[in-house]
Amino acid sequence: MKTNKSLLSLAVACGLMSASATVNAAGFQLAEYSATGLGRAYAGEAAMADNASSQWRNPALLTYLEGTQVSVGAIYVDPNIDIEGTSKYFTEHDAKSKDFAHDAVIPNFYVSHKYNDKFALGFALGTNYGMETDLGTDFAAANHGNEASIITKEANLNAAYQITPAVSLGGGLRIVQAEGSFGAVASEHSAIFAGDTLKYMEGDDTAFGWQVGTVWQVNDANRIGFTYKSEVALTLEGFAKGRGFNRADPHAHKNGAMNLDLPATAELATYHQLTDKVAVHTSINWTDWSSFKELVADFPNEESVLIKEENWEDNYRFAVGSTYQYSNKLQLRTGVAYDTSAVSNEHRTATIPETDRLWLSIGAGYQWSEQLSLDAGFTYIMAKDATMHESDSKPLGADTFGGSFEGEVTGSIWLVGVQANYTF
Repeated sequence: MKTNKSLLSLAVACGLMSASATVNAAGFQLAEYSATGLGRAYAGEAAMADNASSQWRNPALLTYLEGTQVSVGAIYVDPNIDIEGTSKYFTEHDAKSKDFAHDAVIPNFYVSHKYNDKFALGFALGTNYGMETDLGTDFAAANHGNEASIITKEANLNAAYQITPAVSLGGGLRIVQAEGSFGAVASEHSAIFAGDTLKYMEGDDTAFGWQVGTVWQVNDANRIGFTYKSEVALTLEGFAKGRGFNRADPHAHKNGAMNLDLPATAELATYHQLTDKVAVHTSINWTDWSSFKELVADFPNEESVLIKEENWEDNYRFAVGSTYQYSNKLQLRTGVAYDTSAVSNEHRTATIPETDRLWLSIGAGYQWSEQLSLDAGFTYIMAKDATMHESDSKPLGADTFGGSFEGEVTGSIWLVGVQANYTF
């Protein structure tokens, strides 16, 4: 039963502020796939073959990993997001919520196996998208949304082949499972249905995508990598309830569905070994968020309903990092990255407090034994303050149940990751 599909799309469409949209990567995207890369702000990932986790960003890197390798780790995400503004409903009402984005632990697991000198296989478990927020039912602008969650889990089956001594190609099948929820209630100061559920949806889906990558070993000291991940089309099916979906019986469940396409992404990365101890690496990432124009709810035997126009734009991420081989056992890492917003000033609203972000990262790797290595990474992300205006003045639109909202979101996030890597 697809109980979590419609949720995901609605959480993005008319749903609330996205923690990931504010401080992790653009939109509701997550960048956190390994503690190794976290320590360098994920700079140069498509060109760096540290361990089995490298296949997540570029499957072609599997040809650089000797033997059979396993990597397992987790990243703790601690967002500190506040919102403060005014809800205008006949008179002005203060609308604020502190630390409304939930903490999360993002786990990962990777296995690689080099079958022969030219061919390698890999398996990966992780996530590329997720968020969870809860403003509370007492939030004065809850009529525009007061809770939302998106959780995705992804498995990759990857393979790579070394075409020439300098060029490798790789690809893989992506299996994505998504679930989520969204809720909105009439504001407490509303003259109509105060505190009642206006909209609630939840649902899930499983869909498929693909990825390809290539690595060019220019010479012993320089490497270039490129990777592309396809769009993943989700048809979120589940149930809806609330006065916005069923006026006759707002508590009754109503079957519904919504299409949501997780956008295509690409990365161009370089790796340069400057000296025996120092390397520099860079990345430029692109996400096709401009494909996210609107969200439409579909109900059996009824006309489709436009939930929200989004009009997002493509996002770019620029990162530069460095590694320093302090000793045979200890490697130090650092990096800086800048994420551009996927929403222009014209289209930014309280439902998507999307803004530019600056990453500052440090990390280290320790070779515990010939087979075992340990990684740790730490990142602080500063999000640019973002103003927004939310209004739906159509008949029986959100403004009817609490008024329009105008405010500002401020925030930052701490990321701490650990990882263990073992070579058989």
